[in-house]
Amino acid sequence: MPPTLTLKSGTSWTDAWQRCLTVAPEAFRDDRVLNLWDSAWQPDGRPLPAVSPVDGSPVAGPPRLDRTTARQAVRAALDRHRAWRHVPLPERKARVAATLDALTQHRELLALLLVWEIGKPWRLAQADVDRAVDGVRWYVDGIDGMLAGRSPLDGPVSNIASWNYPMSVLVHAVLVQALAGNAVIAKTPTDGGVACLTLASALAAREGIPVTLVSGSGGELSEALVRAPEIGCVSFVGGRDTGAAVATAVADLGKRHILEQEGLNTWGIWNHSDWDTLSAVIPGLFDYGKQRCTAYPRFVVQRRLFDDFLAAYLPAVRTLRVGHPLAVEHPTDPHPRLDFGPVISAAKAKELHDQVAEAVDRGAVPLHRGTPSDARFLPGQDTSAYVQPVTLLNPPPSSPLHHAEPFGPVDTIVLVDTEAELLVAMNASNGALVATLSTDDRSTYDRLAPHIRAFKVGHGVPRSRGDRDELFGGFGASWRGAFVGGDLLVRAVTRGPAGERLPGNFPEYQLMP
Repeated sequence: MPPTLTLKSGTSWTDAWQRCLTVAPEAFRDDRVLNLWDSAWQPDGRPLPAVSPVDGSPVAGPPRLDRTTARQAVRAALDRHRAWRHVPLPERKARVAATLDALTQHRELLALLLVWEIGKPWRLAQADVDRAVDGVRWYVDGIDGMLAGRSPLDGPVSNIASWNYPMSVLVHAVLVQALAGNAVIAKTPTDGGVACLTLASALAAREGIPVTLVSGSGGELSEALVRAPEIGCVSFVGGRDTGAAVATAVADLGKRHILEQEGLNTWGIWNHSDWDTLSAVIPGLFDYGKQRCTAYPRFVVQRRLFDDFLAAYLPAVRTLRVGHPLAVEHPTDPHPRLDFGPVISAAKAKELHDQVAEAVDRGAVPLHRGTPSDARFLPGQDTSAYVQPVTLLNPPPSSPLHHAEPFGPVDTIVLVDTEAELLVAMNASNGALVATLSTDDRSTYDRLAPHIRAFKVGHGVPRSRGDRDELFGGFGASWRGAFVGGDLLVRAVTRGPAGERLPGNFPEYQLMP
């Protein structure tokens, strides 16, 4: 019998919430978080009920503003922007550096909030905080040269991001934008992360960073956060449906924009024999249940290599460790090392289960299904947001799993016989952020890689969003607007010489760095 598990000591949601009340009492009330606008924490908005994906227990929900209040918040942000853009760079650097010191001091609390709010295993939650801090420190050290000959935008930067990386994507972007001389507005994701973002924003606001943090539905707030004339730039990370609406709005208004959208990232296998290396990579591709914009949910495999591929893939995927991110055998044990915990919600879990069942009904072949009995759960806990890893062969064209990113631990495999079929299958989603081609022959890789519609293509190794000076963008429908990474992120949120054309994917042109 597996051992009976218990919650690690000091890691309950109540423990985390009480620590938030102590660390940032200005931003947290007994039963809710506040919105931050006009340089003050505001007890407005209608808090929505929310539950943790970890065990279905109640957590803090976003206090949703109406569109009238959101417009007031944007107008107030413009006033702060006009003052902040004249703050000397050495002072901006000092304030951002002080914010990074505060985030480092409260690293474990920020990580614990990520565990409860979005279900990240402890290792990955800490990494999310660390990537934010380390990445912004790199910009603090190098910002002087990046800003040479450049000036802040005419209005604040509006940030609308998905829930999966509150720190290393959203907080990172906000602090770099402020470092470059802009006031910043951030919308909390509806699906999770509001307490973590509230704490991070409170620490930044104490150091004088001109940050606005608001909650609300995208439809309700888009008029203020996307279309308002005060907004100098829109930075969006999320799905294609919402991103398309944002892209239409900013194109109509001629507004500066950075729109990172999803795509079906693929891993191709062609004339390949290094199976040990591939097998070693497979478990890491399931980090955080593939709820990442750079996850690889699709393998495109040369048919004659399918048996060798399965011999490498299946033993690796069977090693995955899934369960409650804070469940241990003894209260003082270290945090468990898991590949992933829950997906973001029980509704998302049901959607994935339904998509898999429908695909199998229509002809997909199930090659692997993880079993709940192998997972680590507390006795009697709610497990409705958990999805065990699944691998399907040849999902039917009618299935969303054939052409779209599942954003969960579901792999699909497509078999091909020719190089032309390989490229068609790898480009199924009209653009992706990353891709990989495993082939023994470097010349084959060099010949095929340029035809793969992904911004980054690895040779037998996974690619990531990147940190610090690594560029990032996308092709096709996976990206709209300015590319980011390194000095391109700073260029995207500042003004340069007259007539400057930013590297990016724009309606009127595409310019590679």
